[in-house]
Amino acid sequence: MIAEGATVGAKKSRPVTRRLWIAATALTLVATGVPAAQAAEPGAAAGAAECDAVRTNWTAQARPQADPERLLNAYSNTGKGWTGGDSTYSVKLSGGRTVWIFSDTFLGPVNPDGSRPTTTPFINNSFVVQRGNSVKTVTGGTPANPTALVPPPANGWYWFGAAQTSNAGRNLDVVALRFEKTGTGQWDWRWASNYIARFDSKTLKLKKLIAIPSAANVQWSGWLQRDGGYTYIYGVEDLGASKYQHVARVRGDDLTAKPWEYWTGNGWSANETASARVLEGVANEHSVSRWRDGYLLVTHDTTELFSKRVLGYFSCSPTGPWVKPVELYQTPETGADGSYGNANIITYNSHDHPDQRRGNQLLVSYNVNSLDANTDLYADVSIYRPRFVAVTLVAAR
Repeated sequence: MIAEGATVGAKKSRPVTRRLWIAATALTLVATGVPAAQAAEPGAAAGAAECDAVRTNWTAQARPQADPERLLNAYSNTGKGWTGGDSTYSVKLSGGRTVWIFSDTFLGPVNPDGSRPTTTPFINNSFVVQRGNSVKTVTGGTPANPTALVPPPANGWYWFGAAQTSNAGRNLDVVALRFEKTGTGQWDWRWASNYIARFDSKTLKLKKLIAIPSAANVQWSGWLQRDGGYTYIYGVEDLGASKYQHVARVRGDDLTAKPWEYWTGNGWSANETASARVLEGVANEHSVSRWRDGYLLVTHDTTELFSKRVLGYFSCSPTGPWVKPVELYQTPETGADGSYGNANIITYNSHDHPDQRRGNQLLVSYNVNSLDANTDLYADVSIYRPRFVAVTLVAAR
């Protein structure tokens, strides 16, 4: 279903799932403390500075409110479709389209004072399609009863992760994380397994849901990067107090057509459980892309509780080691001393959009939320919107 101006039907639904995940992680951090970030597996640092991307000392110059932030905000204010969400991945499609991929999503309407009705629809995944200055919302269901693009199973829901095209651009493949309820309590749910949600890239209709590896307690949804005839898949082992990056790869651009291989720290294995921890301190959603003659990883700093820090790491290899972290930005919304003056406001899951890059200038997005979502996100529609920052990396003199 594509919403472009019609007022969607109202249903009472509360945005608890992603907020609970964030809050649960925070409680674990408070209880256990967070160990310092580790750049790589022991012994992996040899040869780390064999490329200019690593040898160079980089500094960052950041400009907030970069495009398309104003466009998405103005569209959200109309209340005629998408009015906020998180994840914020992007893929360029044919016809000059960019599809913005969101997990938990609010739809309209929006009240004149910038608040949301408590009956506003809330779904677990959606698309926003941009063509120039034109924006439209894509969901499942009907205008009167919008639903998630991937309908939730009876005992859970799907959150969207990284995405890419396959089959010469005919498919839009989105990693979908399945979460399931384990009981009736608010904490009775868990990540269960990983899937590819395959859409027709022209119609954005769901074609099929395909299971992908899920045996190593790794959510293979952080990022997808094509390089040297392979697609590298970046996953996160989320232990609450610590989050570790893992790396897999598959030959070609179809994650469902060939066997996966897993980085062990020294080579590649066909055994998923041999996958090594590459970097501690990454967010569940981060990015890895080519940078000069090496690679750049962009992530929120998860070694700090409710961090403001967006970091960039560098490597000569898509498998790390990730070294020389540089602070790219500090999010101004976060915490009691932030722009909202609200201790419950948090920021998370920052990453780059290489498809939108201009020379040395990155386009970095991050998400904003509240630990009191059932109050704050209804009181102020502006909170639960992605922010975009233009970050220019400059070689230090």
